[in-house]
Amino acid sequence: MAKHKGRGWNSRLLAAALGVTTLAAAASVWTAQAEPAGGQPEARPQERAVTKVAADIAHASDAGARGVNITIDDGPDPVWTPQVLQLLKDSGVKATFCMVGPQAEAYPDLVKAVVADGHRLCNHTVSHDTAMDTKSEAYQSQQILDAERMIIKASGGVRSQYYRAPGGAFTPYSRQLAASHGMRPLGWNVDTKDFEHPGVDAMVATVKSEISNGPTVLFHDAGGERSQTVAALRELLPWLEQQGYTFGFPVR
Repeated sequence: MAKHKGRGWNSRLLAAALGVTTLAAAASVWTAQAEPAGGQPEARPQERAVTKVAADIAHASDAGARGVNITIDDGPDPVWTPQVLQLLKDSGVKATFCMVGPQAEAYPDLVKAVVADGHRLCNHTVSHDTAMDTKSEAYQSQQILDAERMIIKASGGVRSQYYRAPGGAFTPYSRQLAASHGMRPLGWNVDTKDFEHPGVDAMVATVKSEISNGPTVLFHDAGGERSQTVAALRELLPWLEQQGYTFGFPVR
């Protein structure tokens, strides 16, 4: 997978990592707020105790051979995430939101809104460092586990079901660490390159020509101006449905 280099906001996020203490590796059981008829609290899937998942990088969809996974990276963002959420709701589509820890910490209401709408959470580290695969295991651990602490707190106890390394900078260690904390490493098959602002037509053409390569499509709702992303999604979601695709989540 190609790495996304030269994204100016990374340096600002690196500063947010300073002073963040490393999360203990021990798993905690989080209790759901919903009360079923029997009166006992019942945890939603994302809130249950951590179960180790596969450590290989997922690309497939749980919706089967004609499934498509919409994945949204780098948020949440107060301008663009609400627009993406509304568009997904209007289209009846669920997506996977790969969140950067400090962004989740800054906008907990948006994290909760993502969960409330039935989307899934994905850990996208603290600093969005696309050179993570050149750093120490201690650094990788801090980036993943501190981000997860931030996401869990912001969501009100909902865990990430996936881990996506910034720019695809996975290592065997980071994949195993994420998997041991219940986060399936998550790749992509189609990169819209929306972070480069290629234009709506170019993004739409990329998805239409490359969706046969695999079901997981990469978009962004933060890290810059995302009006092109919103416009491309507005055109692509009905097109995919018209082509006989259904929307699902990455396999775990």
